[in-house]
Amino acid sequence: MSRAVVGVLLLLIAGPLAAADGAAAKTGEVRTAIFAGGCFWCSEADFEKLPGVIAVESGYTAGRTANPTYEQVSAGGTGHTEAVRVTYDARRISYVQLLDHFWRHIDPTVRNRQFCDVGSQYRSGIYWQNEVERKAAESSRDALLASGKLPRIETELAAAATFYPAEEYHQDYYKKNPVRYSYYRLSCGRDARLKQIWGDG
Repeated sequence: MSRAVVGVLLLLIAGPLAAADGAAAKTGEVRTAIFAGGCFWCSEADFEKLPGVIAVESGYTAGRTANPTYEQVSAGGTGHTEAVRVTYDARRISYVQLLDHFWRHIDPTVRNRQFCDVGSQYRSGIYWQNEVERKAAESSRDALLASGKLPRIETELAAAATFYPAEEYHQDYYKKNPVRYSYYRLSCGRDARLKQIWGDG
């Protein structure tokens, strides 16, 4: 099924939610959204490409340990997953559009891993902050399943918990260390797998 057809299905199912999102956007308020898509360096780079996204912050969420460090999270056992907090201008981009972008930059079919990174600390997730976001997230997931594009979806959908910003050296890592970042992304097979799932479009 083409990306265009999947996109139409998403719009049909999430249409009323998108309209509500758009109506609220007229206030011009800046909003945030929280997603986990494996390595937060990559998620940060992917979301910062979008017009309307103001900033993306790498961090940890959905776990038990307060103020976790990278070493603690990457070792497992904290319950946290690497995540990003996206700050965006709702007049220029909607939450529904962020969801669509998120799905197409992860592998939703695997549990407790993303690409070469394995463990619950790399699980994918959508962490909604209100009922509008919850309904939009569930509708987007259901639309993808209904499209037949994916055999299953293992991505976690849950209420947002405390988001702990990662250490400063992780923020904008892809800008600060472009060679190392590019090597990691290529060797991890992220883009090759994304192409397998979603195609070129």
